[in-house]
Amino acid sequence: MIGYIVVGMAFGLLVQNTGLNFLWAGLISLTVYAGSMQFVMINFLSGANGLLEIALVTFIVNMRHMFYGLTFINRFKNMGSKKPYMIFALTDETYALLCSTKVPAGVDAGTFFFCIALLNQIYWISGTLIGALFGSMLSLDTTGIEFTMTALFAVICTEQWLSFPTRIPALIGLICAVFSLSIFGATNMLVPAMFAIILILTALKPILETKIATLEAEEIRQCKQQL
Repeated sequence: MIGYIVVGMAFGLLVQNTGLNFLWAGLISLTVYAGSMQFVMINFLSGANGLLEIALVTFIVNMRHMFYGLTFINRFKNMGSKKPYMIFALTDETYALLCSTKVPAGVDAGTFFFCIALLNQIYWISGTLIGALFGSMLSLDTTGIEFTMTALFAVICTEQWLSFPTRIPALIGLICAVFSLSIFGATNMLVPAMFAIILILTALKPILETKIATLEAEEIRQCKQQL
């Protein structure tokens, strides 16, 4: 909640600086809800960009969500009427939470995932409105404030690094990103890196699943010994 509200406030401040009413900032977070793409969208609001250019940039920036969707095909297919919203609300942060958070005993998994997604968007909209309102009342220098999104990604990555049973997937992602950056450059590295990551992790899935199961069993054994 704190992360979403703070980053949402940054987005709201930047939207307010474009001259739009604060309600527009809230409407964007309600209907677009694309995190980093919303920050890119601010440039579109203040410039003369064609629809084709906007569509291409949006597709490239959000292409990573294709891989997110592949991960949750089985989890979402039985969610009924909740499924369309879950697809819409699958942001980077929500994806990270759904991957790492364990469903409490006795709680329906579909309802649990839905509540996480819904609350995250509520936090984001709330932060956006707060930031836009502050921006309308105060004169603030917003230079560099868009870095809040990068900072949030860094926090998510750190939490995954500390909580996931094995760091092999993270290291694979890092290596693929570095290679892709060195070969394709900063502008074109994202898509090749994502394809390389998904292919390598798919190939290593049996090995990783065995390793994770072994580590979790060892952790359970140690907990029983301590008890």
